[in-house]
Amino acid sequence: MTTERLALQILLKVTQEGAFANLALKEALSDERPKDVGRLTALVYTTIEHLNYCDHIIDSYAKGRLHGSVRGILRLAVAEMFFMDTPDHAVCNKAVKLTESIGKGKLKGFVNGVLRNIARDRASGDLPKLPESFPERMRILSGYPEFMVEEYTEDYGEGFAEELMLAAVRGVALRAVPPLTADELASHLDGLGIPYRRSELADDCVVALNFKGDITKDELFIKGLAAVQSESAMLACRCLDPKPGMNVLDACAAPGGKTAYLSDLMKRQGRITAWDVHPHRVELIKNTLERLGVRNALLETRDASKKDESLCDSFDAILLDVPCSGLGGGSKPDARLRRTNESIDELANIQYSILETCSAYLKKGGALVYSTCTLSDREDEHVVERFLNEHNEFGLESLADLLPDKLKQRGEKGMLRLFPNVDDTEGFFIAKLRRK
Repeated sequence: MTTERLALQILLKVTQEGAFANLALKEALSDERPKDVGRLTALVYTTIEHLNYCDHIIDSYAKGRLHGSVRGILRLAVAEMFFMDTPDHAVCNKAVKLTESIGKGKLKGFVNGVLRNIARDRASGDLPKLPESFPERMRILSGYPEFMVEEYTEDYGEGFAEELMLAAVRGVALRAVPPLTADELASHLDGLGIPYRRSELADDCVVALNFKGDITKDELFIKGLAAVQSESAMLACRCLDPKPGMNVLDACAAPGGKTAYLSDLMKRQGRITAWDVHPHRVELIKNTLERLGVRNALLETRDASKKDESLCDSFDAILLDVPCSGLGGGSKPDARLRRTNESIDELANIQYSILETCSAYLKKGGALVYSTCTLSDREDEHVVERFLNEHNEFGLESLADLLPDKLKQRGEKGMLRLFPNVDDTEGFFIAKLRRK
């Protein structure tokens, strides 16, 4: 199967069936091995990231209802034409071949005509104008739903909100798994000719800036000496500050990267209990921990929002990286496709339920970290502040001593927000609570 056809298959699963982009891509690659996995990944994510803009262009040239697969072909073509620097004629030719390969040969002329008209107007600077309304314009340019554009604008102002929503976090964050060091991981990337930067948020992380191959085929990954993990998720684990010998709960643990990192921070001494509500996701945790050689974790299928009285006062530390909207920008453009205003409120209620339930499992004097990969107040500060107002046995604890110098002041009061346009990582929220 060609790269273009596989990309179309993945795109339609995401846009028509609501699949998660990373899982749809992983599933497709388990059956097919295109010559250029890097290009396939880039094409899928670039199209999803700019989906609203692609539709804005397409709808100006293709009037009337478009068949889903034909729209998908045009979306892929416009994304590649505008955002991947592929020559226009090459994009048109590939789109025409793709149209024929899926049994839509009668529409080859239509697809070719639409794309050539777009290419002509792009070259002459005569493309359709964007709306003057800031929320509508940003919806098209950023892919964020309009209600979220309005919320971020109210919170941060138009200028910062625009920077935040248009920020693109590039690269693959790789964690060096002991005994491998970050220096050795960097040397490995040097040997492969892959440019990188050293993380400013976690000293055992290296961000590969142009990893075009399949990371799962890399020898360090296969040996369990390297893990793909975002800098912000690593920072949340470090803020919990787990110590060797502790009894720790990772209540929303799938796919297992945070559990493994907590284990390494504890020098593999002590015990971690890792939960997820879905059995297949618990299996993901198991696979991750087996690959990374983690042996001190107990895995359970459990709903973290349902209270178990037998667990009260059991854990020294708890990590709650709760399910969230994923609207922090950066690396999850498909999260923007399925969120509604109502769904954010529903998520906030679930998050509060998980926080309130699991807080009872913490020993007196223990620490709890609440985190999300979103920048919505409703899922972040509001959840924590509501909890503190109703539970005076808990208080915020400064994060300053656990943060790199550039973040210390921002985390002094116990809550920290990371921004993709400021910190070059996905938008993230971290709060640390201590039970008195």
